[in-house]
Amino acid sequence: MSAPAPSPLAIVDAEPLPRQEEVLSETALAFVAALHRRFTPRRDELLARRAERRAEIARTSTLDFLLETAAIRADDSWQVAPAPPALEDRRVEITGPTDRKMTINALNSGAKVWLADFEDASAPTWENVVTGQLSLIDAYTRSIDFTDERTGKTYALRPDEELATVVMRPRGWHLDERHLTDADGTPVPGALVDFGLYFFHNAKRLLELGKGPYFYLPKTESHLEARLWNDVFVFAQDYLGIPQGTVRATVLIETITAAYEMEEILYELRDHASGLNAGRWDYLFSIVKNFRDGGPRFVLPDRNAVTMTAPFMRAYTELLVRSCHKRGAHAIGGMAAFIPSRRDQEVNKVAFEKVKADKDREANDGFDGSWVAHPDLVPIAMESFDRVLGDRPNQKDRLREDVDVKAEDLIAIDSLDARPTYAGLVNAVQVGIRYIEAWLRGLGAVAIFNLMEDAATAEISRSQIWQWINAGVVLDNGERVTAELARKVAAEELADIRAEVGEEAFAAGNWQQAHDLLLKVALDEDYADFLTLPAYEQLKG
Repeated sequence: MSAPAPSPLAIVDAEPLPRQEEVLSETALAFVAALHRRFTPRRDELLARRAERRAEIARTSTLDFLLETAAIRADDSWQVAPAPPALEDRRVEITGPTDRKMTINALNSGAKVWLADFEDASAPTWENVVTGQLSLIDAYTRSIDFTDERTGKTYALRPDEELATVVMRPRGWHLDERHLTDADGTPVPGALVDFGLYFFHNAKRLLELGKGPYFYLPKTESHLEARLWNDVFVFAQDYLGIPQGTVRATVLIETITAAYEMEEILYELRDHASGLNAGRWDYLFSIVKNFRDGGPRFVLPDRNAVTMTAPFMRAYTELLVRSCHKRGAHAIGGMAAFIPSRRDQEVNKVAFEKVKADKDREANDGFDGSWVAHPDLVPIAMESFDRVLGDRPNQKDRLREDVDVKAEDLIAIDSLDARPTYAGLVNAVQVGIRYIEAWLRGLGAVAIFNLMEDAATAEISRSQIWQWINAGVVLDNGERVTAELARKVAAEELADIRAEVGEEAFAAGNWQQAHDLLLKVALDEDYADFLTLPAYEQLKG
């Protein structure tokens, strides 16, 4: 291991937390500082490149596969590294934040993998950042337990062989950690904080457990960003003196630009790659963000009308399966976000049928696994994949050579026969306000209308309001979407929430603040790249 860096990082504007010295040790911070010195300048260059590419899309209203990487796509000889045993079978993955109760429940859920989330399902308060790391350290040392103060129910881990394999998701490249700064006062990127602390404390311990440090990489926009992650992994493994290739990373293809670089992303990470994932809300959010100047043909209908069966979404998911299997990587499907109702079995029945149909489609299309948000959905998804996979750990041998996706297919938004509705506008406002309010209280995974929502939900909600206003969309009831209409719907929702929760709870919450923030990012002429950037400025803790 390298010697600790002479210039340690400073913890700023943060109240001391119990046991924080176990996470924020001198040696751990020296490692994060080394990552920061070496890689933050490149991170900054790549963020600037994002802006340049977005300007080019605004000018041309199109995207294409890259000419400069055509040889990589044409070369059939390369494959990603073989999956380690702990990641061979990923047929059901559960997602969620890293609080102690979720950590135990997710590991015990019966899913093959738990996506331990420091990103969209976690509001990045300093407490969440530090205690989330403690949850994972305690899980690996089997010293974690939890007692619900309200119910008195206790939670404890099942035997090791019954626990899900952890794949940890750090924050995206665009987010900084304001509570950890270098000698110049520059904040460390949140991605390097989350990755660095987790890797430093757990990499060797995980190897002793027969697993390894596995990661989901969010918000990736290009193969150059994947190359940066690969260099981070190489440096980190050398620093701790563990074998190259120990790290494994699954990349979320949740931006429209990354959809045109799937094979290149796998190539850059080929010694560390274990797959790609197909999401929905962030992908749609990225389409709006990048093609917001593109006119009516890029206007999305209500978000719930854009299912994975939409032609341009089918093109995206089928290309992902083909790209992964061509290169020996896992293809992981999207999220079943339904939260079962304890009171309404009819709601559950309808929702479970939809979840089953969705997971059946993914398994039949060649995906090797899929996501769920709640333990009750694990058996449903498991049955869908068991039926197709049987005793096989995956179906990477299904090469899907029948798939032929053209560049224009991925952005054929107007191929979907659906239009924006007034109910869709109301839902976007409702979900946006309710999610942002919870996020400002430090909650990143929030049950709203029987769905588990995270930051991606708020992003697509506010983006659709912005897009519909700027495109002059006329809704199904004949009303044109304007800033005034959005304000009217938001005021009505705020009044409904006040009546629903009562004056005391309303006053104690962040409802007005959430309302104002949603309208700011939905109505400002200058479109904010990420809602979480202005929201982080208002996040306490």
